[in-house]
Amino acid sequence: MSDATSSTIATGKPSGFPVVPAVEMRGIIKRFGSTVACDRVDLVVQRGEIHGLLGQNGAGKSTLMKVLTGLLTPDAGVISIDGVPRIVKDPHAASKLGIAMVHQHFSVIEALTVWENVVLGEKGRLDEAATIKSVRAISERYGLDVDPTAKIATLTAGQRQRVEIIKCLRRDPSIVILDEPTSVLTLAESEELFSTLRYVVRDENRAVVLISHKLDEILNATDQVCIMRSGLVVAQLETAATDARSLAREMVGREVSLRGEAVALGLIQEAEEIAVEAADAVATPAGDVALRIDDVTVKGPGGVRLLDHLDLEIRQGEILGLAGVEGNGQVTLANVLSSLTDVDSGTVEVAGRAVRAGKAGAMARAGVAVIPEDRHAAGCVLDMSVAENLVLDDLDRVSNGRLVSSSKIRENAIRLIQQFDIMCPSPDTPMRFLSGGNQQRVVLARQISRNPKVLVAAQPTHGLDVGAVEYMTEQLRRVADEGVAVLLISTELEEILALSDRIAVINEGRIMGTLDRQEADLDRIGLMMGGQEL
Repeated sequence: MSDATSSTIATGKPSGFPVVPAVEMRGIIKRFGSTVACDRVDLVVQRGEIHGLLGQNGAGKSTLMKVLTGLLTPDAGVISIDGVPRIVKDPHAASKLGIAMVHQHFSVIEALTVWENVVLGEKGRLDEAATIKSVRAISERYGLDVDPTAKIATLTAGQRQRVEIIKCLRRDPSIVILDEPTSVLTLAESEELFSTLRYVVRDENRAVVLISHKLDEILNATDQVCIMRSGLVVAQLETAATDARSLAREMVGREVSLRGEAVALGLIQEAEEIAVEAADAVATPAGDVALRIDDVTVKGPGGVRLLDHLDLEIRQGEILGLAGVEGNGQVTLANVLSSLTDVDSGTVEVAGRAVRAGKAGAMARAGVAVIPEDRHAAGCVLDMSVAENLVLDDLDRVSNGRLVSSSKIRENAIRLIQQFDIMCPSPDTPMRFLSGGNQQRVVLARQISRNPKVLVAAQPTHGLDVGAVEYMTEQLRRVADEGVAVLLISTELEEILALSDRIAVINEGRIMGTLDRQEADLDRIGLMMGGQEL
């Protein structure tokens, strides 16, 4: 988060409110089979405060809040709201108790308008005029600028986030839960959101729980913080009395290097300092152009432009970071470079040769390797073995003529398991039994071992713990140092700043501009992410 955000948010509890907690959860246990997602968790949230819930992905944060909102039923434990024990059997019961949650993944319907989405699930006769008036009033009151009559399909990711918050506030909840709310927001939109939150908490005696894995966000936006690790609460602290190093140690379970692990811990200032230092160092000159995307347009349903005359150029040996909030064409670009989507106009060249984007396998044959955004949906097959996953898209190297050789598959697996330090019992282990970090290593090993000219890494550290994030970023830097052109597509600005040699910013399918590392500036990047051209 920017310094501007830090200065805007004034923390501190208002006085004069009842001491009875808004939320008190005691001994909450939630199991999924043999996995204990929440292990005797205690959480106390007071009115008049923003309470941070911090932890790495998989720590149990979202599970705990789903228990509070009735989406999950706890196996044990007690929930009290305003001092009264309650059974929250479903989201409707939670709503009656004044509890509402803005989820990380949107629940809006694109074909409907803003006001139609806002009233979804409400009982009674629909009154279009009254609803539009209500949405406008909430928008103005909380600074959430959005047109109630606009179709969701026409809105940016940040505007859709505002719709989710308006849906929440229209029900007038006294307890608001926000799950990773800034993942689809620009820096300016994040600043605006937290200013709104502070207003809601201070002036309306509400309680807010902010779920996050980013230290900057927690330090700048919260009054209290509860830290979870592996389903357990490991610390509960007053935010003003702690610092980034202490939070990182509790979150990870060991001493950490804030500079070395800035990407994994969500520390933008440290990542920016890394970028400045790297820019001051003597840079290795980039080589020839490995990937050129020239005037590419891709249209979606209804003629909506997913990519709009997009131009991009990456040279051998450099990492080009593509920054932007989620939903601005990044997925479409990755699909074009994976031969999953054809272009309506424009050209894609790899090492100076034009490649037909929509032809199956054409990009891979030209030397483009892709680490997909969702490894489970497109990167691996969970019921197949590690060895089989390591050759999924390149059976030629393990074939004898027309037949696939099981011995070659195993030999290839043993070599790559050792080279990439993949932790698994054997090459025959099904992928689903590996941790997220090791599954990502399998995907990385398969793509790098093809000796690509271009490596596309789409959200390569999403859902990984600190150690796995460190390993992934080291491998991307190593590959670039060996002469591969790397396109890093990420919504995490700290990742972009710490790794990139150059930074391009995408908004609504267009490149707003490209910056050299020494020109990298958070405010400048933030404006470009919001649609301002360089």
